[in-house]
Amino acid sequence: MKKKMSLADYNAMPVRKAVTHNAVPAMFTMLMVLVYNLADTLFIGLTHDAYQVAAISLATPLFMMYSACSNIFGMGGTSVIARAMGQQKGDYAKKVCSFCMWTATAVGIIFAILFFVFAKPILTVLGASRDTLSLANSYLTIVAFAGPLAMISGTFSKILTAEGQPKKAMMGSMIGNILNIILDPIMILGFHWNIAGAAIATLISNMVAAGYYLLYFVRGNSSLSIKVRDYTLKGKVCSGVLAIGIPAGLGSMVMGVSVMFINNLMAGYGDMALAGSGVATKITMITGMLCIGVGQGVQPLLGFSIGEKNQKRFKETFRFSLIFAFIVGLIMTGICYLFLEQIVGVFLTDVNAYQYAFGFGKILLTTSSLFGIFYVLQNSIQAMGMGFAALIVNISRQGLIYIPLLYVFNHILGVNGLIWAQPVADVLALLLAAVFVFISYRKLFCKVDMVSAEACI
Repeated sequence: MKKKMSLADYNAMPVRKAVTHNAVPAMFTMLMVLVYNLADTLFIGLTHDAYQVAAISLATPLFMMYSACSNIFGMGGTSVIARAMGQQKGDYAKKVCSFCMWTATAVGIIFAILFFVFAKPILTVLGASRDTLSLANSYLTIVAFAGPLAMISGTFSKILTAEGQPKKAMMGSMIGNILNIILDPIMILGFHWNIAGAAIATLISNMVAAGYYLLYFVRGNSSLSIKVRDYTLKGKVCSGVLAIGIPAGLGSMVMGVSVMFINNLMAGYGDMALAGSGVATKITMITGMLCIGVGQGVQPLLGFSIGEKNQKRFKETFRFSLIFAFIVGLIMTGICYLFLEQIVGVFLTDVNAYQYAFGFGKILLTTSSLFGIFYVLQNSIQAMGMGFAALIVNISRQGLIYIPLLYVFNHILGVNGLIWAQPVADVLALLLAAVFVFISYRKLFCKVDMVSAEACI
């Protein structure tokens, strides 16, 4: 029988092998998430109805809130569990896992109720027009029921990496997303259910993905636990997860909120500008999602090194991860730029919407090569367990820095200013993250009574 891999096994590998073995499945997971996000827009685009594209651009950020909340428990749980594994605290790791499972499910149910009941008022506030409101509402009221399922799959697609099972973590997400890609053309174009068909496909795919992860635990394949008897808020289980999880979740949540802000402002320039903005943003997601995967893949490796107090291993992993992530970001940005016309053409046929998307895409791609560096820095702070620093960094790029810039640049440059706000925010957030990594690293490793000054370099 093949030996089950653990984080300790990865820690014994050469750094390059450990990083690639853990990061590549995480990248593939995020690639599947990306394809899942693009599939709805792609097949809705094949209806040749730009209003439906605009409607799904309005509703998608709300569904992203499930992903944001699952990051609270997925990323927070991963950080705590990885450090616990490094300290040989298996029973504590089980309690953390059970806490993440049941609390995430409860939060998903609450959000599902809110979205189902208040869909129309929320969409109206976000800038839905008379032409897009009913379309966006039909999508949101259906995907609301996927909430608890999306929370479960989003949480465990990350937590399983903390026990050294990146391929298992990848598999559930992959199954759900491939199913969504298969169902989208059937329900949107085959059954002519249009945007409602996209929502039904999303609901079914999340149901299957959540079922995969639950079956993994029920079969006893995990060293962790989702049993109710292991659930507890005590022993810093709750506070430990939330200290890192809330900043991580807020980062994703702020990303969704920022899309709502730009959608609201972009709606002032017309539905075609809104459709173009939505497509341009999804194009940069091609690079962004893969780079997020790199960061999430290396976080448990860095966290395990922290738990072992292995400074040398941490530094080697961190340095190689930065190089690896930059190369990924650079290659993907180059591909997107070279094939920008073709990619935009797949989603939009309306001439005005196409021109907006093409111009916006060129602007957004100016800094997308830096995504990998930013996400490695971000996940390094989370791995070190630095809650306040993680909070500031996670909400900076799409929130503290980006949202004010939206209004400033909109006033100065108009519609293009709304797009230029993102590249400027990317650079400023990267610099901020680098400063916090330096401060966190020195706080963790460079105490006078622990190491020499030379060891901190």
